[in-house]
Amino acid sequence: MKERICLIYCNCGAGIFSGIESEKLAEALHDFKADVFELHDLCALSINEKEQLSTIGKEYDHKIVIACYPRTIKYLFKQNNIDFGRYEVINFRGMLAEQMIEALAPHFEPDAGKANHRVLVSRLKVPAWYPVVDDERCTLCGQCSRFCLFGVYQFDKKHLSVVNPLACKNNCPACGRICPESALIFPRLPESSVLSGAEPGENKASADHLDNGLLYEKLKERNKIRSSIFKTIVLQKAEEDRNKALNELNNKH
Repeated sequence: MKERICLIYCNCGAGIFSGIESEKLAEALHDFKADVFELHDLCALSINEKEQLSTIGKEYDHKIVIACYPRTIKYLFKQNNIDFGRYEVINFRGMLAEQMIEALAPHFEPDAGKANHRVLVSRLKVPAWYPVVDDERCTLCGQCSRFCLFGVYQFDKKHLSVVNPLACKNNCPACGRICPESALIFPRLPESSVLSGAEPGENKASADHLDNGLLYEKLKERNKIRSSIFKTIVLQKAEEDRNKALNELNNKH
């Protein structure tokens, strides 16, 4: 039996993908002989129309998802209990439409105007700005839950849940900034960073290669000082984000 494959394109409501490039890509997708699902958008659908996504996951053997970071999509699906089966992600952050079209070419035959193009629009009217938890990195320290003032999280020593995602305030990734393990992801954050779903870098030096004990102690002390300064800066930024969100909320009332 021939493998059933489809193409899924997140027409991001947060404008993460350039408007001009997005139009180019959407037009080009009509020229692939494929089942194409254009989503408005994946974040919102994963909250309000998760059944539709699960249906697509079951209907097709393999899915190619044009969206943001693979890490983001993985935990977005997991957090919202969406069984999507086998899929791969093409990250549209920092890419041009031509590059993505080239990446799709090995999977789909060109056949102008022959795409079975379907558009799925979320009933969620307000764009969702909310955290996604990378539970493989989360150590259940609870700092994010304690820092958040808007009731987004539910936390106990055994589990952290995002229970009220739409209570999260736009442009307030403060809780993610103070997470010591970079376990929180904001899919709609414009910056390209670990906070928006990039893979955390491996930048910890291994002590195994340091034969000089004194040198190692000096490096460790220097790193401790740098870490302290960095944490102070991050905490200040997080406080600024949170206060900004509070001020915007108060001005609406």
